[in-house]
Amino acid sequence: MANSDAPPSETYRSGSVTADIVQQGTGNAARDINKARRDINNAGGDIHNNNITILPSCQPKSVPSSTVPFRRDDDFVTRDSLDEIQQICARPAGRAALVGLGGVGKSQIAIEYAYQVRDASLATWVFWVHAGTKARFEEGYRRIAEATKMDGWDKPKADVLRLVRNWLCDESNGRWTMVVDNADDASVFFPRAQGIQAAKAARPNQAAELLSDFLPQSANGSIVVTSRNRDVAFRLTGSYASVIKVEPMGKDDALALLQKKLGLRAGNTEKATELLQALDGMPLAITQAAAYIMQRGARMSVSRYLDEMRRSDHERARLLEQDVGDIRRDGRASNSIMATWQISFEHMRREMPTAARLLSLMSLFDRQGIPESLLRDQYGVDKYGPLKRETDFDDDVHTLTSYSLVEMSADGSEFEMHRLVQYSTKKWLELSDELEAWKERYVVLMDNSYPEARYGNWKVCRALFPHAQAAVGCHPGEAKAKALEAWASVLYKAAWYATEMGQYKVAHDMDAGALEVREALLGKEHPDTLNTMINLAMVLLYQIKYEAAEAMNRRALEGFEKVLEKEDCIRRNSMHDPALVLLYEGDYKTAELINWHVLEEKEKALGKECFSTLASVSILASTLQLQGKYEAAEAMNRRALEGFEKVLGKEHPLTLNSVYNLALIGCRQHQHVDALSLHERAISGYEHVLGPEHPTTVMCSKDYSALIRKMQRKQ
Repeated sequence: MANSDAPPSETYRSGSVTADIVQQGTGNAARDINKARRDINNAGGDIHNNNITILPSCQPKSVPSSTVPFRRDDDFVTRDSLDEIQQICARPAGRAALVGLGGVGKSQIAIEYAYQVRDASLATWVFWVHAGTKARFEEGYRRIAEATKMDGWDKPKADVLRLVRNWLCDESNGRWTMVVDNADDASVFFPRAQGIQAAKAARPNQAAELLSDFLPQSANGSIVVTSRNRDVAFRLTGSYASVIKVEPMGKDDALALLQKKLGLRAGNTEKATELLQALDGMPLAITQAAAYIMQRGARMSVSRYLDEMRRSDHERARLLEQDVGDIRRDGRASNSIMATWQISFEHMRREMPTAARLLSLMSLFDRQGIPESLLRDQYGVDKYGPLKRETDFDDDVHTLTSYSLVEMSADGSEFEMHRLVQYSTKKWLELSDELEAWKERYVVLMDNSYPEARYGNWKVCRALFPHAQAAVGCHPGEAKAKALEAWASVLYKAAWYATEMGQYKVAHDMDAGALEVREALLGKEHPDTLNTMINLAMVLLYQIKYEAAEAMNRRALEGFEKVLEKEDCIRRNSMHDPALVLLYEGDYKTAELINWHVLEEKEKALGKECFSTLASVSILASTLQLQGKYEAAEAMNRRALEGFEKVLGKEHPLTLNSVYNLALIGCRQHQHVDALSLHERAISGYEHVLGPEHPTTVMCSKDYSALIRKMQRKQ
């Protein structure tokens, strides 16, 4: 070893080797250095000879820097997630994960956080590692090795992963923050058995290590993960408390982003807000739309972009598939929101096919309130076959929620999808030539699930009505007779419920669609076709289209007379007496004559307390009331009320109609106190059963208000 009295060292570089040469005694410095070079060459750089000691390599430390490959976004809108990352990563060896849909802004938040770390401390290293594949992860580690100039980093056979891990674990190298971006695929970090065997074969003399093992838990460092997969995020952070859910932007943040991207061209706030709603507040979709608008110059605006999105499915797909480029996104990733998600769909189809099938079925429902009860056992490979295991459904739901493709209600009974995710799923199915098969399955499922709109079924009808409306857009091909029949059945039952709820335009369109299909498939005199005609006639009546209603009603009644026995025909006409049209047209006398005749037939055939008979009593009461025959009308209404309460219950709409009619008669007879009480009962019942916006509820409320004003004037 060198003498302690040795003079200062002479530092020089020989190839890639840096040596400290400690001289003993005197002599020519150049001669001694040349001798040292020869000794190093002869001894391979590791000698203790001629009073010269070659110490271990000791390069000057590199200055901390950043390997983030993206510049800072001047248009970045601050997100709450930034504060959460800072809190988690402030702890020793802190790990945080940003989880959410592709395009929701996870990487952009991570980029901003990386710059904020450097702003706060130039002494802190910031590293960026793309984790989409093992190769890209290793590429990110090579950049870290190069940036830090760690010992041995540039040797041909250097084990870069191990070198970087060891360097990161050495607290003398200072503080560091690492972003592990796009850690979506669990197999990259946690390979299955065959992957582990391959790793062992590649390193026969070493224990197989997972890629996750090279992410150190070091007190001087912190890691931020971005992932579409909550399970991967959990495994990399070790705690669900460290997993931060990144949601689409709220209204204010989304508007701020659009305005930053477009400047003065953002234009009318109302139109901008509508566009942001159509884009579900997804940052990538907003950026994509803004770039497209700017690219087209004066020929494009927010309003026009919105109009084109709404014009047709084809136009919407064209706009959402635009890839206009974004230098702050990974260069190998698409900047189209649809392409971004379809990568996830394809991965799921390969790795988790049953989850992909569940997503396919869910995409056809209304995006909100998708009932668990309608999904389980409905998406197996066999057309109507169950899954292999009871737990498969729960596993598939877990996969979809882990990827943030669906949200689950607190009790797990319902699911929800983002608007654009649902639309993109359907476009993906269309590109895969699978959409029509799923539509067929969906309409059959809805037909089996949606009940007839009788009062006792209204709760179920109400819950499933949005999904029945979604079925309207699932018209099967003409060759699919079974599916077409199911489609018409769904529309007929949903139209019936819509009529009861006072949604006459919706009911009309559904009934018209159902009638067209049933006439073509079943014939004009089939009972199902005739029932659809009756429903449509009632809707036309409520829409004050009397001539069309009368013609449709007459067609239906004539058809029933041909195909039904007399008693069945009388029963079938219970709610659709021909006198109804005359009543609405104002031909009260003719209507009364027909009503008496119909009532007499029903009493003989069905009995006085049959529901069908009571319905005719109610119609006759209205006919008498409209002619000013109040005493007779009151008697008939009380008979109807008593019968309906017994047969249907006190809150059935027909019962409430009798209460309402008695209130109106009371007003005409100046029995204001009784009328007031009856009005209050009717309004309370209507609001509970029909809702405050139903036309009948609104009309009853107006009559009630008019009665109060009348009573106040007389005081």
